[in-house]
Formats: sequence, structure tokens, C-alpha cells
Amino acid sequence: MAERKSFLLRLDPAVHDALSRWANDELRSVNAQIEFLLRRALAEAGRLPDNAGRPARRGRPRKTTPPERPETEPPGTEPPDPSGPGD
Repeated sequence: MAERKSFLLRLDPAVHDALSRWANDELRSVNAQIEFLLRRALAEAGRLPDNAGRPARRGRPRKTTPPERPETEPPGTEPPDPSGPGD
């Protein structure tokens, strides 16, 4: 995925509150909602560049699969010592 650009955006508090409520209704962050609206406006105006990356996927990022650990026996189930009882 291409590097994301970040910048400071100053909003009227009432506009931010409205965006926040809208984003919550659609299960998005305010940032994702703003990007969604900007992309939609650009597409409707015919100004969305062909090389614009795809929007970030919704939801939490997928967990990476942890490396497999070798199977071990639960404590107390080790096989008996073949040399017999203690020396």
C-alpha cells in the first residue's frame, strides 16, 4: 500500500460533531468518513485520478498469523523416564 499523506484540518466544532455522528452511524472513524466523502465528491466531479489508491479497508486490520509453536504435552503428562526411578 502506498504511503498515506497526513495534514492538519481545522473544522468548525459543529461541523466536526456532525461528521463524528455520521461516521459513528456508518461505523467509520472521522478520518475515514472525511476520506470517503472526498473520494465520492471527486468521483462525482470527474476529478478522481485514475491512479488513486483504493480506500483503506473497513474494520480492524487482520491479525498476522503467529508462527506455529511445536506441540507440547500438558504439564504432568510427560512419558516415564526409561532409566527407571531415581538413582
